[in-house]
Amino acid sequence: MFQIRIHGRGGQGVVTAAELLAVAAFDEGLFAQAFPSFGSERTGAPVVSYCRLDERPIRTREPVMVPDAIIVQDVTLVHQVDLFAGLAPTGYVIINTSRAVSDLGLEAELVGFTGRVETCPATEIALEHLGRPLPNAALLGGFAALTGQVRLDSITSAIRERFAGAVGDKNAAAALAAFDEVASRGGARAHAD
Repeated sequence: MFQIRIHGRGGQGVVTAAELLAVAAFDEGLFAQAFPSFGSERTGAPVVSYCRLDERPIRTREPVMVPDAIIVQDVTLVHQVDLFAGLAPTGYVIINTSRAVSDLGLEAELVGFTGRVETCPATEIALEHLGRPLPNAALLGGFAALTGQVRLDSITSAIRERFAGAVGDKNAAAALAAFDEVASRGGARAHAD
């Protein structure tokens, strides 16, 4: 089972990102599960959602405590929330920022981590393609490039199923741009088709 934890703030599409990822995996013939964890938070409050992907039925229902991948939709959470708790030592992390990983001061948080950490300017990509700072679709494209767990075309198909017309096309374009951004640094480009 591959487990993903998505951190962001209310209003950034954290819950939608998990749902889109689950739909993309389901369309590829995998079993998938997506669910949020939040209370009565308002826009801007920290929010977490979870997604699980597997070739077999998924029976567990508790929050993801040992994620294989973490998607960080808001870089301001990096030193405010324990984002990396339980992260598999050889896992994946993608962070929404235009800054380099070395500039984020994550050395203490990632002691013993030998996996891959990438940044992706998802908010900038979203602003360019959508005209709004909604990084979730772009980060899913980056996730696809980084991990190879789902194909980009499955992500864009799930986006277009969820959002009709121009909104879907613009979000799909943002996912493609982020995919290319991460793949250019050695992501799982072979999984693009």
